[in-house]
Amino acid sequence: MLNVLLVDDQQLIRDGIRSLLAISGKVNVVGEASDGRPVVSLCQTLKPEVILLDLSMPLMDGIATLQALQQADISIPVLVLTTFDEHDLVLQSIQAGARGFLLKDVSLDTLISAIENLAAGGSFFQPNITERLLSQVRKPTPTAFTKPLPLEPLSEKELQILQLMAAGYSNKEIATALCKSEGTVKNQCSTILSKLGVRDRTRAVLMALELGLISP
Repeated sequence: MLNVLLVDDQQLIRDGIRSLLAISGKVNVVGEASDGRPVVSLCQTLKPEVILLDLSMPLMDGIATLQALQQADISIPVLVLTTFDEHDLVLQSIQAGARGFLLKDVSLDTLISAIENLAAGGSFFQPNITERLLSQVRKPTPTAFTKPLPLEPLSEKELQILQLMAAGYSNKEIATALCKSEGTVKNQCSTILSKLGVRDRTRAVLMALELGLISP
């Protein structure tokens, strides 16, 4: 069972998500919050493996919550689960550290897959959201992800790892696919982030997609 923290301002939504996750037999909601203010404290106390986070909440919204988690140096992966899919919100969420983004109308199977992916060290973005985001970052006008080419070229093996990262593979799964040790893959991932000038896997994948280094 994977333990998650559920943050949403609507009680009915929280009840529904908690019930569905319980039915799956794979995910357990260990804590809940109606806005972002108690999230840092709850993470420190409950130690969930994934945070399910709404964006539109009173008092402390989802973006502010993501920023608070970063400031507290809490690395628990966050899956944004919202009704809004504007690309600006997706970009802001990623910039603030979100590792996944889903709309609330997704199927239970997709939600479970996303949670499992994040818990394993990967990322998960709804395909239609990813396509729209890519269409924005590929425009010639400057965007939040417009950056120069990497200072150092990426090797063929590093590009292969990036492609697997884009597919949502965890370090362990990449290691298995490439017949390498997990430690070696972690080191190579760190090198990739350094070469691209980013601080996490999600930004590395988006940067690589924007620069045309890998395919969607």
